[in-house]
Amino acid sequence: MRLSRSILWLALVATTPALAQQSLSKISDDIQTQAGQQYGSLSSVSGDVHVAGNVQARGVHTVSGDITIDAGATVGDVANTSGNIKAADNAKLGNVKSVSGNIKLGSGAQVSGDIAAVSGDIFADRGTHITGDIASVSGSIGLVQTELDGGITFATSDLTVGVGSHVKGRIYLKKPTFSHLDHPPRIVIGPNAVVDGDLDFELPVQLYVHSSAKTGRITGATPIPFSSATPPK
Repeated sequence: MRLSRSILWLALVATTPALAQQSLSKISDDIQTQAGQQYGSLSSVSGDVHVAGNVQARGVHTVSGDITIDAGATVGDVANTSGNIKAADNAKLGNVKSVSGNIKLGSGAQVSGDIAAVSGDIFADRGTHITGDIASVSGSIGLVQTELDGGITFATSDLTVGVGSHVKGRIYLKKPTFSHLDHPPRIVIGPNAVVDGDLDFELPVQLYVHSSAKTGRITGATPIPFSSATPPK
């Protein structure tokens, strides 16, 4: 009997990793994960998904639910339609995409891929590293001490390449199919920011470039220099 119990216990231990890496799928219910565990795909239609600290997951997807990723978690691609995506400090993600939801990355976040939104805002905090590109249509884009290996493409967004940020690709404002804009996009290249690539604008913009910043060739705009901590309003 004792031998049988030992064999059963060993069998349960052996199956634990497989159970821990299970995929979770919901329709309207929220998904909660346990800190430090491993999962497959996490997906919900209208429920929220919470990825706890130091969790590993293959991917996270929702339609209208919010996605929250706690500090130190590692996930694959993250995507939704109308919910917000928020990653805490030192989170690691694959591609990050949303249609109308906001995307916010905490300090030290690592994105191994692209970030894309249609009308949602995109913000990356200090120490963030993004290996791909950033693309947006009308949501604002803000970078603070962020390293972007690719470039930035947008249509009507306001853009701030904030203090100490480094964009290795080009910044390209592509003229949208619609022509009416409430105001020209506001572009700020902040203190000690560096843009290796060209800055190409197919629409009129307000372009502010700090005296300590460095950029590539500028086409379609006349830069307005400033030397204060923030540009003129």
